[in-house]
Order: sequence, then C-alpha cells, then structure tokens
Amino acid sequence: MKQKVMIVTGAGQISLAIARRIGAGKMIIVDDCKMENAERFCKTLNESGFKGMPFQMDMSDRKSIQALVAQAQTLGDVAMLVNGAGVSPSQASVEAILKVDLYGTAVLLEEVGKVIAEGGTGVTISSQSGHRLPALTAEQDWELAMTPSEVLLNLDLLKPSNIKDTLHAYQLAKRCNVKRVMSESVRWGKRGARINSISPGIIVTPLAIDEFNGPRGDFYKNMFAKCPAGRPGTADEVANVAELLMSPKGAFITGSDFLVDGGATASFFYGPLHS
Repeated sequence: MKQKVMIVTGAGQISLAIARRIGAGKMIIVDDCKMENAERFCKTLNESGFKGMPFQMDMSDRKSIQALVAQAQTLGDVAMLVNGAGVSPSQASVEAILKVDLYGTAVLLEEVGKVIAEGGTGVTISSQSGHRLPALTAEQDWELAMTPSEVLLNLDLLKPSNIKDTLHAYQLAKRCNVKRVMSESVRWGKRGARINSISPGIIVTPLAIDEFNGPRGDFYKNMFAKCPAGRPGTADEVANVAELLMSPKGAFITGSDFLVDGGATASFFYGPLHS
C-alpha cells in the first residue's frame, strides 16, 4: 500500500501545530516561499518522529504549485492538505495579498483537488477578517466562488483601484477563500474527499506579532482584550478544530468555514468592539 502524503503550505506555527496533531505515519511535504523556513519546519518534525520533506514554492505562481503537487504524487497518495500560506496586511502590498492569499489559494485548492485521494481531507486557513467585511451581493459572492482562477483577479471587485488599502485586500482575499472552499467542496466531493476552511482570530504567531507592531497594532490588541475570551488564541487551539475536520469524526462536514476567534467577530458586530 502506498504511503499517505500530507501537503503543508506555509511553514508557520498554525501549520506546524496541525501537522504535529495529525501527521503521524504520513509523509509530510512542507512548502514555503523560503527554503530555510521549510527546512526548519521539517527539522522540528523529523526530530519529533515525523517524516518531513521541505519544498520551496511560490504561492502566486500556478506552475510552482503544480510542481509541488507533482512532487507530492511521487511520494505516495495525496491524502491531506493543510494550507497555511499567506501574507498579512502589514507584510505586503495590495497586489501581493491578492496574488498570494486570494489567487494562490484558489489555484492550490484546484490543483490538489485534481489528485486528492478518495477519503482525503483538507483545510485552508482563512481569517476572521473575511467575516468583518460587509456583505457582498449574491452576484459578487458567486463570482468569487466560481470565476476561473486564471481570470479571478480581473473581477471589478478585485481591481486595486477599487480596494482601499491592504486590510481591505486581505478581507476580500479571506472572503474569497471561504467561497472557493464552498465551490471546491463540490469538486472534491466527486473524488470522495472533503475540504473546509478555518477562520482564526488573533492567534499568537510571528505573523500576528508583525501586526501587533504594525500600523493597526492598537486595533488588534483592543480586539482581543474586548472579545468574550479576553485573550488571543494559540496555534494549538486552531489545530483542535483542524483535527476534528480532518478526522472521521468530521466525515459529514465539507464546504464549511469555522470561525475560531474567541468571540471577536461577535463583539465586533454586537458587543464592545461595535462602533
């Protein structure tokens, strides 16, 4: 029997927590835009009894994503996807956020969905930011979900001239992630596989620390202070949800998004964060 392969994109704390939770016995191919990050991630895995292999990939480039998937297929049956790749509003331009977080995720879900094994599962990490974006029209939601990925960035909604700033771009990207998961779940279902998304709130990671120290730092600190949980979350708390979604206990869950934010979104609309 061929070994099962887990694809992990983005060598960050959330990806690592999920890989450690459910990656035992699988070949874990770890992608990052920087090879040293992927190697560091795999060193941690391999020194803990897992099997990790680093791979360098450009999340904004379809050919690079296809190369990752092709490499994964040489290792065994692609059975799991954990997509934690992305850039934050404080790290990148509007154009980069759209290319990596929005377009790249759409392409990755599509390409992995072509080869995912029967019984396979996946999660993509979205964000609470997508839930704070005001409601779009039904037509705009349909466009985000169904537009072919190669022309996705041509949508009027996603033209940089119609985007206020990097936070707006990030919110649009994360809303699109959720919509693409819904549409891709139909395609994955034809192969007997499932795909879901998780929308974390403030999770203490290096990326979050960048945000704390960035131009919106006070906003984010106020957000977790005034959410019902009264604190930021941890990568392991996100992994708890991923473990459910990717295990047999989540067999009836696909095409869904799970908000894991300590109640920050609830407070944003109906509590002390409401303005």
